[in-house]
Amino acid sequence: MASPTLDAERARPYALALFRIVIGLLFACHGAASLFGVFGGAMGGGSIPAGTWPGWYAAVIQLVGGVLVLTGLLTRPAALISSGSMAYAYFSVHQSNALLPLQNGGEASALYCWAFLLLVFTGPGALALDQLLGARRTARPAADAQRESVAA
Repeated sequence: MASPTLDAERARPYALALFRIVIGLLFACHGAASLFGVFGGAMGGGSIPAGTWPGWYAAVIQLVGGVLVLTGLLTRPAALISSGSMAYAYFSVHQSNALLPLQNGGEASALYCWAFLLLVFTGPGALALDQLLGARRTARPAADAQRESVAA
């Protein structure tokens, strides 16, 4: 029988993948709501006019960053930019209203900021396109080296 420690170690990449997928999906939905007016739209309806600072740019980061994190493609850079975007949102929009996120309406910004920062350091976990593409890159040089040794 496997020890609980081994089971937890085996489950960790999949738990991290589930976390990444949920965070990416929710973040992408925020961006889609703001850009396209879906899911209730931006702030109660409608969409943000193109090019409006900072809302439209934040929505683009939310949509693109969310999709990249969701799929596990370029996870660390996408998570870093998304985390920075949410830190900016928290300090420029919410923090001036009150000290704590619970008081200033910045809970979502703070949580997304820290969730994405976690993904910067942990990586995507299992089931990520980063791993699939990385596996192809490492397999190709090995296959090339094998072909060269056979040809020689």
